[in-house]
Amino acid sequence: MRLGWLRGIVPALAMAAAILYLGSIKREVHTHSERLQRAHYNDSLRGQGFLKRMDKMEADINKLVKLMNNMDKKEAPAAPAAPEVKKESKVVRKLYPNSALFRKWGDGLSEEEQKEAESLFQRYGYNAFLSDRLPLNREIPDTRNPKCAEKKYPQDLPTISVVLIYLDEALSIIKRAIRSIIDKTPARLLKEIVLVDDHSTNEDLKEKLDEYIMSIHEERPGLVKRIRHSEQLGLTQARLSGWRAAEGDVVAILDAHIEVHVDWAEPLLARIKEDRTLILTPVFDRVNYDDLTVTRYTPAADAFDWALWCMYESFRPEWYALKDESLPGKSPSIMGILVADRKFFGEIGSLDGGMKIYGGENVELGIRVWLCGGSVEVIPCSKIAHIERAIKPYLPDLSVMVKRNALRVAEVWMDEYKNNVNIAWNLPLKDHGIDIGDVSERKKLREKLKCKPFQWYIDNVYPLLDPLQDLLAYGALSNDLKPDLCVDQGPVPGNTPIVHGCHHYSPQHCYYRGNGQIYIGGIKSHKYNSNRCLVDPGEGAYPGLYECKLAKQKKFHMLWDFKQGGTIQNRETKRCLEIAIGADNYYKLIVQQCTNQHWKIQHVIKAF
Repeated sequence: MRLGWLRGIVPALAMAAAILYLGSIKREVHTHSERLQRAHYNDSLRGQGFLKRMDKMEADINKLVKLMNNMDKKEAPAAPAAPEVKKESKVVRKLYPNSALFRKWGDGLSEEEQKEAESLFQRYGYNAFLSDRLPLNREIPDTRNPKCAEKKYPQDLPTISVVLIYLDEALSIIKRAIRSIIDKTPARLLKEIVLVDDHSTNEDLKEKLDEYIMSIHEERPGLVKRIRHSEQLGLTQARLSGWRAAEGDVVAILDAHIEVHVDWAEPLLARIKEDRTLILTPVFDRVNYDDLTVTRYTPAADAFDWALWCMYESFRPEWYALKDESLPGKSPSIMGILVADRKFFGEIGSLDGGMKIYGGENVELGIRVWLCGGSVEVIPCSKIAHIERAIKPYLPDLSVMVKRNALRVAEVWMDEYKNNVNIAWNLPLKDHGIDIGDVSERKKLREKLKCKPFQWYIDNVYPLLDPLQDLLAYGALSNDLKPDLCVDQGPVPGNTPIVHGCHHYSPQHCYYRGNGQIYIGGIKSHKYNSNRCLVDPGEGAYPGLYECKLAKQKKFHMLWDFKQGGTIQNRETKRCLEIAIGADNYYKLIVQQCTNQHWKIQHVIKAF
């Protein structure tokens, strides 16, 4: 068997060597033939004839090798084919079936990988496991309006300092933010990148981040600055630290969990070149916290409700009338990411340093800029992809600080409308017991800048806010017969209000307006929204709860006479809202002939 193998392989190797040798001769002859062609045409013809003979010899050798291979196949019968082995796919147990991370991502991960991914998710609020495995310079889709790509901008634009603020971000997220800014901002415009660390505890953000910055400085010496707080000061102070350290003509203050889109800076810089009193914000796209894919957001105004929670809202009608989604749109406020002329930002009062930890500072800036000589715009041709975390690292309950900061904004800027913030948070108008800090310096700033009254803001900037001027009372509504039970909106979806043990959260927030309407389950901050009105359907034992517009269409009886400590009686049916023990021995909310039951509402605005 071994001799047969040698007899087959030796001639084949010899033939292969011959072919390689002949091939090298052919190349040499080709080269020689080209030289002859330049010198002697007839000699080149002879060289070409020789090449043809060489080609024939090579073909004959190939035939000989093929013949010998066929002979070997006949002499040695082929070994039987190995039976096909079917690979069984291993089923991996899902360790975290209820985790938001694994709802649509993570198939195929081993149990160890699932543990690592979930641990990082709980730490950061997004998929750091996946981020660590993605390229730092990954491509993201261009989600701009097509007209944006056609726009031309001046060459002599102002320079920009980009501030990235963070607290315990994943290292790969910060690296990707830096990389995207460098790759997608013209070098002549990018003055610097300022990293502001609000006292992170993540060890990766020390030496490993330093090493990455050093690699950046090999490419762009001195481009990246680092600031680290010795204690956690919160978002507002981090943004102020970055602004103070910036040296560019324009400062962009961004979160560190972002990636900028192509041509993101030029439309911002061009607009500020036209008007330095503008505070600008790009349009965000959402980066999903689980699979880190980018979801396009359409341009919208940055707005807020009376609790000063941020929200998106339509632009004013005149923007839509232009039928060009690439144009800037006026906005009542900003979401938090802002771009401004660095010096004007200081002149207008930068950010309120009295804000704590999280929330409210962006709304305060928007209101102040409009009232004190500037304006706020959203720039649709500037897009930034922003990770929306499943959880935030600042506080377990962000509402604590948003509430405190909202009251501070109201005290300085909202004049007679400041009570609406208390109403939105279901706080008493006086003695709410929340320390909002010293606001004297901010009030002096308002006088110094000769700012307009908040009524001007309502009339000219944000007329969609409902002023709530005819509101008489608000809060939990209880009956003297059973004061530990409160009126509650009941199951949602559903249209039947109930009484339930008092907890004073939003399902039990009630409102009595001067026109006789009673809302249950919260009050809307905007005129375009419909509240839910308590109604007497006119028949049956139970009241209803419907959107006020729908109740009016159905001609339900929705106006009530109510005096604090007295009855609540429907103006048309004359039946009263009362409570009674049902067949199941639980109290029910009913409407019936009045039996003189007495109701009290938690907070009174005006005597009624």
